[in-house]
Amino acid sequence: MKSGKFITVEGIEGVGKSSNVDFIARAIEKRGHKVLTTREPGGTPIAERIRELLVEHGDEPMPDIAELLLMFASRALHVSNVIQPALAAGTWVICDRFTDASRAYQGGGRGFSQDDINRLADWVHGDLRPDLTILLDAPVKTGRDRAGRRGDPDRIEIEREEFFGRVRECYLALAKAEPDRFVIVDATQDLGTVRDTIEAIIATAQINNSD
Repeated sequence: MKSGKFITVEGIEGVGKSSNVDFIARAIEKRGHKVLTTREPGGTPIAERIRELLVEHGDEPMPDIAELLLMFASRALHVSNVIQPALAAGTWVICDRFTDASRAYQGGGRGFSQDDINRLADWVHGDLRPDLTILLDAPVKTGRDRAGRRGDPDRIEIEREEFFGRVRECYLALAKAEPDRFVIVDATQDLGTVRDTIEAIIATAQINNSD
């Protein structure tokens, strides 16, 4: 059976991931592929309940290690119940964040070692990795200003600017380490220009020519 392709969209808050996930899906559908859009944390009923725990301002403190493990618990559900079945059926999966987000947020932001995060990744999803990762990049202040217009920030969005600076730098380091998988898009540009860039990426990506 033909396997679908796995595309992830990454970036800090306020760079336009969610709206561009839908745009990417439409661009791929126009090329005749069946597409599923999803997100992390979340993507299944139980995983969405875990998401609520992760973002809510609860009375009980959330230790960093609990945050990391909950992210991967959500991901285990998502991979097993949504992503892998869709890919096996030939559907292209477009995901708003995946394991690179854990590397950036819990690794770069919280300070967990990338070796520990990668061991969890190997355990939870083995050799499953994105065929293409689009990193929407913008300075932290730009992203936070945009995100602030969406309403009250969640538990992670209230972190200090230094935290998001570390997250962004980790994302850029990940992209530099895997240039064959990552494509960086300047998210400070106007939406039309960003989408023209994404359209060109989709049109020229090697995954379009592979089974």
